[in-house]
This record gives sequence, structure tokens and C-alpha cells, in this order.
Amino acid sequence: MRLISICPSNTELLEFLGLTDQLVGVDDYSDWPEAVSRLPRLGPDLDIDMDQVEALKPDLVIASLSVPGMEKNVEELQKRGLPYIVTNPQSLAEIGQSLVEVGAACGVDEKARLVAERYFSQLEKFKQAASRIENRPSLYWEWWPKPVFTPGKVNWLTEISELAGGYNVFFNEETANFQTDWEEVKRRNPDYILLSWVGVRTEKINPAIVQKRPGWTELPAIQQQKVAVMEEELYCRPSPRLLAGLHKLAMMLHPVIFETVEMDDLFVDKSK
Repeated sequence: MRLISICPSNTELLEFLGLTDQLVGVDDYSDWPEAVSRLPRLGPDLDIDMDQVEALKPDLVIASLSVPGMEKNVEELQKRGLPYIVTNPQSLAEIGQSLVEVGAACGVDEKARLVAERYFSQLEKFKQAASRIENRPSLYWEWWPKPVFTPGKVNWLTEISELAGGYNVFFNEETANFQTDWEEVKRRNPDYILLSWVGVRTEKINPAIVQKRPGWTELPAIQQQKVAVMEEELYCRPSPRLLAGLHKLAMMLHPVIFETVEMDDLFVDKSK
């Protein structure tokens, strides 16, 4: 099949399904696996060049609604009569379901089922290890600094936090993405401050920036140097690569407990 992915997380899903070699084009932000760097670039995920998509004559376009504004891509695909499917996973379980759905659409049903089984098995290993943890630190995840956005209750990072033996300090907000402000973050006084800005590479984020925020130098997390920059590609994209991010976070919070968790080689971060 001639496949096109117009979202980084979908490009990653296709790699886990062994379909990268069938890709003929991707969005500008798809950067994993490295092999996709040689493919035609179709524009940023919120401004896809649909003329170029159509010119590539795809058998299937894997679209997404994971970011507000992507609706127009789906509308344009429909308008042009191009074959497509849409993913929109908000939870870890839904990411597993997306593996199965995309695999079925691409004709690799059995492979997708097996990958999904390995994915859920890995999650279960973390769940069992995390069940032994009593003292759970609170985590503040910063997705964007101005305006301030953080994951709420309906979000994979809230689940990742729990499976790593912590909890999202904004877990009680009934939404996937919650807009807040620096004063509210300060009031909630998280044990860890984790900066993972959507679409921004790790080396572009200076963790010292938090010390310039009003009153934040009083926070124990800053005084104890519990501020970390977390890779956007391992925490902000709804793909199985989140498992590599989960492992890194778990080892940061509770290394003794999680050192016994065996990682399936399929989900080990090989980007470094």
C-alpha cells in the first residue's frame, strides 16, 4: 500500500506495525524512525499541503484529531475523496486500540494484534510494580508555558504518572488539556516540575526558566532541584513510544522498585 501519515504519532504507530517502508509522505514534524527523514514533507500537521497529498496517490492517509485544528485536514480529505482513517487516542488503552485499527486498515491484522498484546503486557508490568508504592510524589507537567497548559484527568500523562508511582497534580480537572496559570501551579506545590513543551525539542528548553516566575523560587521542587526537561517525543505523542517515557519517569521516581521491571525490546527507546 501507498501510505501517508500526517501526524507524528501515526507515523510512529506505523513503525511499530512494521509499515514504515510503505510510507510515501509524512508531515513536517514526523521525526521517528530516522528512515522517514528521506520522505516527501507535506507541511506541518495543522497546515498539510493537500495538493501534494493528492499528487502522491495514496491508498490510505492516516489522519488524526489529537490536536485542535486537525479537523480541517479530515474535512479536506473527505472533500477530495481520498481514502483515509482517523485516530484520536486520549488514553493508553485507546493507543492500543489504535494499533489494532490502523493495522486492520493496512492489512496487517495479525501483526497489529500481536503488537497490541505486547503493548498491554508491558503496561501491566508497570501497573503491578506501581501497586507496591505507597508514597507517591505529585507531578506538574507543563505542556506550554504561555498560556500555561497542562494535562488533565482525561490524558495519557495522568495514567503515565500513576504507573510510574506518582500522580498528576492536575488529575482532578475533567479535561484532556487544562489551561491554568503559574500562580495556581505554585498553590498546588508539586513535588516535581516536568517541562515537556509540545513541538519543542529538549535542548531548546532551559529548566532554569522556572526560577524567573513570581514566587516559584520558594517551591521545594525548585529548591531541591526536582525540575526536569522531559523529551516531547516520549511524553506528548499518543503512540507506544510513551512506554519508553514511562520507563524513564519510573526510574527517576522509584528506581529500586522499577529496576526489576523488564522492558520489551520493542518499546525500548532507540532514538539515542
